[in-house]
Amino acid sequence: QVQLVESGGGLVQDGGSLRLSCAASGRTFGSLAMGWFRQAPGKEREFVAGINWIGGSGIYADSVKNRFTISRDNAKNTGYLEMDSLKPEDTAVYFCAARNFGASRQSADFIYWGQGTQVTVSA
Repeated sequence: QVQLVESGGGLVQDGGSLRLSCAASGRTFGSLAMGWFRQAPGKEREFVAGINWIGGSGIYADSVKNRFTISRDNAKNTGYLEMDSLKPEDTAVYFCAARNFGASRQSADFIYWGQGTQVTVSA
């Protein structure tokens, strides 16, 4: 079993930056792929970014490519999502998730989820 806790959300102005963290406990986080998803009011949960257990460059949704950066520090059991050039349309609750095997864009592939952290970008 893995417990995930997100932090770092908040209110930021258009063009600003935030860094989200995902702290893991329980089973060794370093053996799991990680993903970030988001859900805006009235919309379905959507993929944002993903990274394999070993790290690497990650995979991204087109809407956040070149603005967001996913990373992880397995020694600290923590994953990160660095968000730059934020836009009002990035406003959502952001969730981190973990799964066995490799990175995935499909939320159904993930078995461990955090409770989410709110990100609000004002115009």
